[in-house]
Amino acid sequence: MAGRKAGGERKKAVSRSVKAGLTFPVGRIGRYLKHGRYAKRVGFGAPVFLAAVLEYLAAEVLELAGNAATDNKRKSIMPRHLLLAIRNDDELGKLLAGVTIAHGGVLPNIHSVLLPKRAAEKAAAADDEKESQWPKKKKTVAKKPAAAAEDAADGDADAGAAAEE
Repeated sequence: MAGRKAGGERKKAVSRSVKAGLTFPVGRIGRYLKHGRYAKRVGFGAPVFLAAVLEYLAAEVLELAGNAATDNKRKSIMPRHLLLAIRNDDELGKLLAGVTIAHGGVLPNIHSVLLPKRAAEKAAAADDEKESQWPKKKKTVAKKPAAAAEDAADGDADAGAAAEE
């Protein structure tokens, strides 16, 4: 056997996804990068890094969507929950600002002018509290005693009579 080693057990192949500790397929992403003509050459670490980023984003979106589904008392994630999760998160909303989610609907938003009086006052108060960091001081109005109010009314009547003379 010239040039060959004696037969023995071969080591089992380990994928790059397992080596990197990822769930997303590093080999498939690398193949897509090469055949997609994004660049003439693709480095060895590029598909690993891209797979890690995609896995993180997917986990983040699914966690928030799962919370939205739980809040709506549902056990499965629907497109509506994905939309609520993405639009209510500042960073994800900015990243996916131009994305339309099919059957996602819109965020619930009622203008304060259209709300009934009491609800509008509560909404305006809530908006004011969010805008200011310091709590507002309550204004106290001193009420006049009943006797002082009657004296003031009598005094005005006397002043009017004196002005006529």
